[in-house]
Amino acid sequence: MEIKDTTSGSFLKNYSSILLLLGGILAGSILGLIFGKGVEVIKPLGDIFLNLLFTAIIPLIFFTISSSIATLEKTEKLGKLFSIMIGVFLGTVLVSAIIMILGVLLFPIHQDIIISKIPLENIQSGTAGSQITQLLTANDFSELLSRKSMLALILFSFLIGFATLQSGERGRDFKNFLKSGDEVMKQLLHLIMKAAPIGLGAYFAYQVGIFGPQLFGTYAKPLGLYYAVCAFYFVVFFSLYAFMAGGKNGLAVFWKNNITPSLTALGTCSSIATIPANLEAADEMKIPSHISNIVIPLGAPLHKDGSSTASIIKIAVIFAMFGKDFTEPSTLLLALGITVIVSVVEGGIPNGGYIGEVLAITVYGFPMEQALPAAMIVGTLVDPMATLLNANGDLVASMMVTRISEGKKWLSNALDS
Repeated sequence: MEIKDTTSGSFLKNYSSILLLLGGILAGSILGLIFGKGVEVIKPLGDIFLNLLFTAIIPLIFFTISSSIATLEKTEKLGKLFSIMIGVFLGTVLVSAIIMILGVLLFPIHQDIIISKIPLENIQSGTAGSQITQLLTANDFSELLSRKSMLALILFSFLIGFATLQSGERGRDFKNFLKSGDEVMKQLLHLIMKAAPIGLGAYFAYQVGIFGPQLFGTYAKPLGLYYAVCAFYFVVFFSLYAFMAGGKNGLAVFWKNNITPSLTALGTCSSIATIPANLEAADEMKIPSHISNIVIPLGAPLHKDGSSTASIIKIAVIFAMFGKDFTEPSTLLLALGITVIVSVVEGGIPNGGYIGEVLAITVYGFPMEQALPAAMIVGTLVDPMATLLNANGDLVASMMVTRISEGKKWLSNALDS
């Protein structure tokens, strides 16, 4: 009886934020159904919540990215391993995104409701070179402090991180400042997200009240599609990765030892919280410690197969909501690029996915106030499955990095010894 109580308490603790958010959405939906357009009176609550997010996003992105780069350790031994790791990370993130794109193309998300008739924000017209310049840079520091300069801010944050890393001991105080700022912004995000049940509940009440109960059709099909495609990717492609890394032995040791990390990921909805379980599983799988101790901790914030698939489904939903074509080649290529950035930007921060959502909305030129809440709702509902892919992806990535760096007989030699 005591074990049941402990397990139940742990479940409620780990999922409390999601349950509260779903409760807020449900309550808001009921209010919208009952009072109809009369719920417009509580719309300011949703607007306040969104404005808090908008004002926090710039410093959050800066400190998260720059501190992550600045705190990397520089050693010659890491050079080759780091290159292999980045290649594996990028490869699996792109594969997962492509699989989700194929799912969306095979089972299109149609939306009969146009959420907003507000004209879309457009990136300024001009030559391809000028548009790239405007996306990647800003001509004044103050312009970096706008969510319309997201890509420029990300690039600037990377450069600050590398500059701090190169400064060595002389940049120690600044590195500590970045680390401290990163922690402060994580706590700020945590505080803001406490208001999410009320803010998104008010937003959902307004949407249901204005557009009616048929609004629920907006999310039913994309959620079903997401979980089905991710389940397929989890079973089939993770098995393929394990087999490529270690043959039949690799397939066996992966599925034998990934149970605890999988349950930890589902139970905590945090890639960071799954690091200890992944390290323990990697040891049981005979992955060399000098590889697992690098790939798994760095993979938690930088490598996210689940987040890449979630990014694709959220972009597809937003395109459907505004009646835009998601199947154009340029749109799909840009979506792949965004997923790579999202995999890095989201980090290991709970609820950090909205950073990627803002980036996608900004790049595609959709009105932020209408698109962001819908993307956040979808992101919340897919979070458990996304975390499962994120965390297990780090474990199987460790196997693949070992295969490339140690040779194809790494596992058989380890099992024989």
